[in-house]
Amino acid sequence: MRTLIAAFAGLLFLMTSGSWAETRVAFVLGNSSYRHIEPLKNPRNDALDLTVALEGLGFDVLMGSDYSQADTREAIEEFSEAAETADVALFFYAGHGFQINGQNYLVPTDARISSPEDLQNQTVPLARVVEALERSKGLKLVFLDACRDNPFGMAGAKLPEVGSGLARVGTSANFMFAYATQPDNVAYDGTGRNSFFTEALLNHIYTPGQDVSELMIAVRRDVLAATGGRQIPWDNSSLTRAFQFDRNPVTVSEETMLWQVAIEAKNDELMQLYIDRYPQGPHAEDVLAFLQTGTRTRALDFRDEKAEAERLWTLARRSRMRPLLEFYLERFPQGERAPEARRLLELLPNAEDSTPEAICERLATHPRDATASVPGVPFDRLAQNTLAAIQACSAASVQSPDLPHYTALLARATAASGDLRRAVQLYRSAAERGDLRAMVSLAQLTESGNGIPQDTEAAFALYERAAEAGSSDAMINLAVSLFQGDRGEKDIERAISLLRRAAEVGSAKAVFNLGVLAQDGMIDTPELALDYFLRAARDGEHEGYRAAAILLDEGRGVSRDFDQAANMLLRGVAEDRGTLLQQLTTATNEWSPETVKAIQERLQAAGYYAGALDGLPGPSFATALSRWRNGGFKAEVLVAN
Repeated sequence: MRTLIAAFAGLLFLMTSGSWAETRVAFVLGNSSYRHIEPLKNPRNDALDLTVALEGLGFDVLMGSDYSQADTREAIEEFSEAAETADVALFFYAGHGFQINGQNYLVPTDARISSPEDLQNQTVPLARVVEALERSKGLKLVFLDACRDNPFGMAGAKLPEVGSGLARVGTSANFMFAYATQPDNVAYDGTGRNSFFTEALLNHIYTPGQDVSELMIAVRRDVLAATGGRQIPWDNSSLTRAFQFDRNPVTVSEETMLWQVAIEAKNDELMQLYIDRYPQGPHAEDVLAFLQTGTRTRALDFRDEKAEAERLWTLARRSRMRPLLEFYLERFPQGERAPEARRLLELLPNAEDSTPEAICERLATHPRDATASVPGVPFDRLAQNTLAAIQACSAASVQSPDLPHYTALLARATAASGDLRRAVQLYRSAAERGDLRAMVSLAQLTESGNGIPQDTEAAFALYERAAEAGSSDAMINLAVSLFQGDRGEKDIERAISLLRRAAEVGSAKAVFNLGVLAQDGMIDTPELALDYFLRAARDGEHEGYRAAAILLDEGRGVSRDFDQAANMLLRGVAEDRGTLLQQLTTATNEWSPETVKAIQERLQAAGYYAGALDGLPGPSFATALSRWRNGGFKAEVLVAN
């Protein structure tokens, strides 16, 4: 076992002079190779991959895999000493775990339990970890990907009140517990290299400026999608201050960052990567126009090679896309981040090693599916690949029979093939087994009478069932119906309640609509509309940037702030489909001269605008805005004067 204390001592020196102002320590444990009970495929991978991510975020990590009870207890003691003086202490566990009488137990790889007496001498109570962390005066983060069924089979009958999953833990201030699924429920081990929970965590942990509470919303949304609503991550927090894993300035989305890198590099392979991953993304038309010009080139003309290399690395690490890591190493084989890139590349599976489940999701997911964690494909494009999609989704349904999500995707692929009758049967099968997307899709078909007898009441019953189980799509559909009174009298109060629930599970559309209601004085206060619009914009509803800018520019419900209005507009120019760029260059008079001047100042600071700072439009202003949108986004200039 690695000696932890010396490693932490070295870290204290590094972090006082480095970019991280706080000491961060972690104990990451993944148990896969159990000796006496069912082994698990992914915990060892989960621990290794999260360790790499945490080390890149300034954590000094003690990583353990396949630990015995003695190993685990010894490591907890060492971790406790290091955590005592740390600003942030994190514990992550993946493996078997269960609860008895509300107490949680982590299962070492050498555990053999057949009687209640074995609990103390064969397992590790989670309470031991909590007690160790309570010695720390910093923030304590506990991530538990251990909510599997009781692994001891019939032996469980001899144990008192063995429950599914893990129980809720209550403790003192400055703790956050994040569970792979809701209390007293069971999580899945995953169908790829990682569990659904850890994969989602890895996909969002590098989002700049994201608070840990926002991280958990993103993780929850992804796991809901991956399991069709069968698994819902849950957290319990008593933190007294905000915490971000990545404290760099908030930048653009992964999608827009990929466009920025691709257009800056003028590289056709990166452009194709964009269109493959985001076929209906805000920059899809720009990418297709580039690819159709016939002026493709592999030559790179970076103005600042070091800055562009860092941006490419930032995107590759954040997105965990193999092609971007390979592109980085091809372009910068001796780059500063090359060792980290090679290490991360070793962890990511090759495309040819994709599981049927991953292929099914990539080929058959709906592009506007609010529960999906992948971009999805339009129906016409799916129709061109129905054979491959049906084959992959059929195999996925067989390999993962307890996840009806893949049956729902098979239903969509089948519908694209023209066999709507069979698609309806598959949707029904998936819906009956609890898949949220299938419920919503079947409700839409039933409501419209497409391939099935029209039955409005049956459709709304499906929406109600899906909404109750956590589908934001169903919640929004019901809310719209209640606002409009489609089923008789309007029910504004319940409609608003549904929108709030949808926002809680990560629906950017619901958050934006709450902003509109707050702006109009129907809920909360007009001041809160700004917060709603900003949240919606950060989560992909890009119209939120324009809405926020209007409030700030006009002082509608908030104090006028031309600098922040300019920031919102520039973010919108970079992120949306080009609407704000066109508006700012053709209808500049719709904005205060002070806001336009603030935009000019930022474009000047970025090196794109050399005209007068007069708040007036002109050719140089339009050129600068186009440069900003097409590869020139710089988060560091978006500051208040």
